[in-house]
Amino acid sequence: MSGISGGAVPTRDRPDTLLVVDDHPVVLGGVRSLAGQAGFRIIHEATDIVSGFRAFHRHRPRLVVTDLSFRDSGLSGLSLIRRLKALEPEVRILAFSMHADPIVVARALEGGALGFVLKDAGSDAFLEALAAVRAGRVSLPHALATEVAMLNRTVRPAPLATLSVRELQILSLMSQGKSYEAIADTLSVSYRTIVNASALMRSKLGVNSRAGLIQIAVEQRASGAFAD
Repeated sequence: MSGISGGAVPTRDRPDTLLVVDDHPVVLGGVRSLAGQAGFRIIHEATDIVSGFRAFHRHRPRLVVTDLSFRDSGLSGLSLIRRLKALEPEVRILAFSMHADPIVVARALEGGALGFVLKDAGSDAFLEALAAVRAGRVSLPHALATEVAMLNRTVRPAPLATLSVRELQILSLMSQGKSYEAIADTLSVSYRTIVNASALMRSKLGVNSRAGLIQIAVEQRASGAFAD
């Protein structure tokens, strides 16, 4: 595989490009077909963690779909998620697996994934998850979201009392699935203002990713913290 000539194209400029990382040819074929139905024009594929990272570095797709476990590698999909987010914070990642372990799913979200879907969930569920993550929204099966939320309540309560009124507004809008751009438009502030406020909220709430912050927002809405 040849290297990049010049600077890499930012992911925001490649909205119809997808990378799928999985070591099962049948799964790759199925995802390729569904992604085509969803309107992705360029679909790259990789069968292991190393080639997945290289493909991402070369093509810089907007969205990545990755398995969480690989047969022939000591590395895991969790490590790939963290490496991709470190390389390109704007990338949107959908994790999928045959197993819905809430601890593993929570770790994937904390690492930077926006969504998770089971491999046997069916094409409609996959397409819904793909569309949500493509739009920058968190996507989890309802039952699994409840398990992850309960897991987080025992490990990390969210101290909303430390947030300012503006930060609470932002968190409430995040809980509705709004992107940073949409929140900036709603509050009539700049995109950078929302990014900076989110970074401060992550520090206050003890999370290290945007997905972790969104998770807290969703949990707080479910608990009735935000009025509609």
